Amino acid sequence: MDYDYSTTSSHIKGKHLTYDDRSIIQLRLKDGHSIRSIAREIGCSPTTVSNEIKRGTVPMYNGSVRRYKAKAGQEAYEVHKSLSGRHYDFISKSRFMSYVSTHFFEDGWSLDACVGRALISGDFDRSEIVCVKTLYNYVDLGLIDIKNHNLPEKLRRAPKKRTNRTNKRKLGRSIEERSDDINTREEFGHWECDLVIGSKTKDDEVLLTMLERKSREFLMIPLANKEASTIIEAFLSLRSQYSEHFDEVFKTVTTDNGSEFANLSQLESVAKTLVYYAHPYSSYEKGSVERHNGLIRRFIPKGMRIDQLSTQAIADVETWCNSLPRKLLNYRTPDEIFEEELDKIYQLDAA
Repeated sequence: MDYDYSTTSSHIKGKHLTYDDRSIIQLRLKDGHSIRSIAREIGCSPTTVSNEIKRGTVPMYNGSVRRYKAKAGQEAYEVHKSLSGRHYDFISKSRFMSYVSTHFFEDGWSLDACVGRALISGDFDRSEIVCVKTLYNYVDLGLIDIKNHNLPEKLRRAPKKRTNRTNKRKLGRSIEERSDDINTREEFGHWECDLVIGSKTKDDEVLLTMLERKSREFLMIPLANKEASTIIEAFLSLRSQYSEHFDEVFKTVTTDNGSEFANLSQLESVAKTLVYYAHPYSSYEKGSVERHNGLIRRFIPKGMRIDQLSTQAIADVETWCNSLPRKLLNYRTPDEIFEEELDKIYQLDAA
């Protein structure tokens, strides 16, 4: 039998037990001392001593006797300590980390899109990936090649205070008249639109941006200027493109009350499309298209002339937006949802 004869404890209250503390516990138990008296001598809680005895008690004499041993308690403590704390498994999941890095830098996917798409595509099992929160932790810790400055949403400023102007011009139907069913995004064909300006010179082109609320399909239409007549001509061109299906694809359009959209309500005279105007200084009422305008600013920063961009360059940005897997679409892409809805419309007409 092994004994330790040191009875001097160097234990500091609130700290882990030392091997000397465990030796005292072993000796005092052998002498028949109570747990509370041992705790007073060591300078810790009786619960601490009780838990320590449970961890360090081992069978002896072929299992007929069970006794506490300081050595066994110390070994159990060291094992538990080695398993404590955070353990990063980015090395063991290097294939997934490579997948995230590729799609983040080459395809512009968010970290959330990488995780969600990896699961629904079947490329990875749940045990082979880490969650979105863990990925962001890895970025903060500098464990992967994605840095905080690569995450544009982390750099966004606080939103401005929302205010509604009492005296405002009335260009058409107010958003207050819009059906509440549109807010659920369950029905296809409800759009938001806005205008993206490059440089502030009058001779530069602009982009008419449109977003379908259910599928999040995003359109970017370059225009020669931001005159109201140019805007309505663009919508009439869309009406010609979708021909007899226009009223089913474009059931409503919600926009702001800027002067560039002053003539947009004329669309109601040539189609069944209803046009609604948001309140002044209330861009959140058409937040989806505003959100996408923020996305394209990654490629077309403020001040860049639109007329310097080729048609193909604008189309590439539009394609990127519509092929980006979205969490709110169960990691499907806007293009996939939009094409499904168009197929339903065409099949109904064919029947």
